Amino acid sequence: MAQNLYKKRALFIVGAVALAAVAYGSKATWLGGSTTAQTPPRPRPVSVAIARAEKKLVPIDVDAIGTVTPISSVALKSRVETTIVDVHFEDGARVKEGDLLFTLDARQIDAQIAQAEGTLARDKSQLALAERDLKRYTELIGKGATTQVNVDNAKTATDTAIATIQADQAILDNLKVQKSYTLIKAPISGRISAASVKVGNFVRPADTAPLATINQMAPVYVTFAIPQRVLSDLRDAMKAKQSSVLATLPGTGKSETGTIAMVENTVDPTTGMVTVRGIMGNERELLWPGILVNTTLTVRSEDAVTVPSVAVQRSQTGNFVFMIKDGKAHVQPVTISRTFQGNSVIDSGLEGNEDVVVDGQLLLSNGTPVEPRTRKAGA
Repeated sequence: MAQNLYKKRALFIVGAVALAAVAYGSKATWLGGSTTAQTPPRPRPVSVAIARAEKKLVPIDVDAIGTVTPISSVALKSRVETTIVDVHFEDGARVKEGDLLFTLDARQIDAQIAQAEGTLARDKSQLALAERDLKRYTELIGKGATTQVNVDNAKTATDTAIATIQADQAILDNLKVQKSYTLIKAPISGRISAASVKVGNFVRPADTAPLATINQMAPVYVTFAIPQRVLSDLRDAMKAKQSSVLATLPGTGKSETGTIAMVENTVDPTTGMVTVRGIMGNERELLWPGILVNTTLTVRSEDAVTVPSVAVQRSQTGNFVFMIKDGKAHVQPVTISRTFQGNSVIDSGLEGNEDVVVDGQLLLSNGTPVEPRTRKAGA
């Protein structure tokens, strides 16, 4: 029994020593950990794309949908009853002022002109006879060889012959005017429509359908509507000759620039809009009468700070941008007045020349270290 008791005591001592060793090691670890542990690594900077806030002249624009209309549009009609002899143009072709378009049958009018010329020649002969009689009677009355009645009658015959000749000349001039109607020429330059008649068709002034229509193509009007709140600024810009309008074909990016030609004298009370008409050079014939275009009316330009619109973030407290300062991103509240060609115009919050983040904002918070990178072209 004494031997068993001795073994138990030995095992107890060994266990106690082991526990003491473990406890000592744990204490050493606790006491020495603060001096031997390394400082936690600093967070890696976030790679972001940046852009510079710029202060520059920014135009004040008003966008609207406009309609292209020709300045002049002429419907060609016949002024005499006759038939078409010839058509001198191709459908849809460009024509110049004075170009011959239609030739009408003029044989009947030619015959009437010949008759009027014969009548005029006969009456001129009658006038010559009357003038000779007047001259003879005037000489005889001086010699006492005739009476005053004969002189007066000769004078009356002469005046009658003169009046007849004037009437004959008027009839002849009228017939020549009628003949000029058989040659239909372009009164303006532009594009002509398809001819509604062909050679051999009978035409008359009472016809409702025109023979063809010519639309002036350069310049043209673009008509659109703007809100009445812009009217005062537009009128001031027109006085200073600073207003301009840009008409763009949807889906193509092609555009024409022009000036304001007219502002309607009333505002539509049901919509609060006023009609504006711009005049466009259209030398390339880009704008076709009747089409719809996107119009941009530039009222004036003003100095303003702009940043790319992708830099502007939104929160419950308002708009803000991440501004880069000392290698860190800082939240900068801003006020946006409007947008222009992918840029936001800043009313307050930036003075210009600040670097703002335009890509990578999702990984940022106030004070996050950043590493600027080159922004991709076209981004």
